[in-house]
Amino acid sequence: MDGDGANEDEGLGIDVILQQDGDKKAPSCLHGPALLFEKVCRGEEKGRRFYACSACRDRKDCNFFQWEDEKVSEARLQAREMEKQSKRPPFTHKEYCSRLKRFASQPAERMFCQDCQVLLLPSERDAHASHQSVEVSAAQLSRPSTLLRPLENKKSNAQYLFTDRSANFLLATLAGLGYRRVLCVGTPRLHELIKLRNQEKKDEPMKSLLLDIDLRYAQFYGEDEFCHYNMFNHHFFGGEACSQVLQAFLGESGMGEKVVMVADPPFGGLVNPLAHSFSLISQAWRKLQSPDNDGGGDMPMVWVFPYFFEARILQCLPSLTMLDYQVDYDNHPLYKHGKTGRKQSPVRMFTNLSPRAVVLPAKEGYRLCAICERYVWSLNKHCAKCNVCPSKDGREWRHCEKCEKCVKPSWKHCQKCGHCALPGHPCGQENKEGCFVCGSLKHRRNACKQRLAQRVNKANARGGKKLVPPRPAFKPAGKRKSGASRRAKKLARAAPTS
Repeated sequence: MDGDGANEDEGLGIDVILQQDGDKKAPSCLHGPALLFEKVCRGEEKGRRFYACSACRDRKDCNFFQWEDEKVSEARLQAREMEKQSKRPPFTHKEYCSRLKRFASQPAERMFCQDCQVLLLPSERDAHASHQSVEVSAAQLSRPSTLLRPLENKKSNAQYLFTDRSANFLLATLAGLGYRRVLCVGTPRLHELIKLRNQEKKDEPMKSLLLDIDLRYAQFYGEDEFCHYNMFNHHFFGGEACSQVLQAFLGESGMGEKVVMVADPPFGGLVNPLAHSFSLISQAWRKLQSPDNDGGGDMPMVWVFPYFFEARILQCLPSLTMLDYQVDYDNHPLYKHGKTGRKQSPVRMFTNLSPRAVVLPAKEGYRLCAICERYVWSLNKHCAKCNVCPSKDGREWRHCEKCEKCVKPSWKHCQKCGHCALPGHPCGQENKEGCFVCGSLKHRRNACKQRLAQRVNKANARGGKKLVPPRPAFKPAGKRKSGASRRAKKLARAAPTS
């Protein structure tokens, strides 16, 4: 078992517990088997465990909650099953494939319902007459990520799509390194670019398999090209049949075709469950390798994630190295290429490929550090004392003689604390268990009401939509009032006063 900090409240910590083979079977929600968490209060040696949704960290998106030691009634189990049945997709993947053939064979006026996010057959248009529909071109049909509306919930299945710049760089790099099979985990744009590359027939063909939680992509890809998959719990919604598709895809790599996995999880996701799923895929790949294949070890992979998760990622997968390449996204307001300083995209690539082999483009400001034997950003200067190119965030870091390490340029050495920190920080509090902002030892920085109020006030001062402090994630059901109590309180507020 392993833990990963998931949430902090006043005197409260929540960790995720990774279950192993032979452990008690986890209950399921609409997103597959739930994850096991442990709530630990300050001062208590042992916490209480509960199950919650693996994919959604906000209970407004999926309200599944169950204490580990809770006895669930038969009626409640039936209610859960009824909810799953009511929210099942209208078509199976096989039916979606059949619909795609009929849709593509239409000579003209191939329509897509933007409200329902579905390709429309001629017989279905009347039922969608009041909806917003658009005509689908052949180019859009081959690039569904430009047609589908991105899901942008940061705490669940957020879809920030690679720009063509980043996707083409990834594709060119992997192709140049000899990979002909790409497992695309949550990277639909890379998947479709590989298919477009094959259609052009200018280069040696590549094969890709898309694993994604967004079932809408089943409308556009065959059963050997797409699997409905949750990367947080390694769950295939299509059951054993989908699992066998992955096995077949990985098995063909044992016949001489190099395979690589590229994963782009939602940034609000927990690191440990993701690393566990990727490790399971790597284990499956390793078992399928032929005895005379010298490509042992872990499956080649590229994990795209923000640089400030580096410590957690390397703790889970120590074979990975963070590259300096800044990944940017079409539909993200901040993660864009070309900005400078701290406004640059913080998203990087973590990989077990040789850093020197991944050549970053010189025209975009990258260069080779011969000492580190990897390509780095132009402002990432090699420090002779640390013997490393230290910068993580795109700015030029400086060496502090007293700390004996390189630090961010905005940090200053504090004589009282004995290390570098931001100017104006609360001295003497950093090494204690408490809040960095207000100095309280009763909570951590992430749960500080003063910090949250400052962020809300700054956002509201800029204008636009007013912000209010968010509710804490994973609020235990036992702490909430009953539905009847909430409805009574609501009716009391709405009642006229005399």
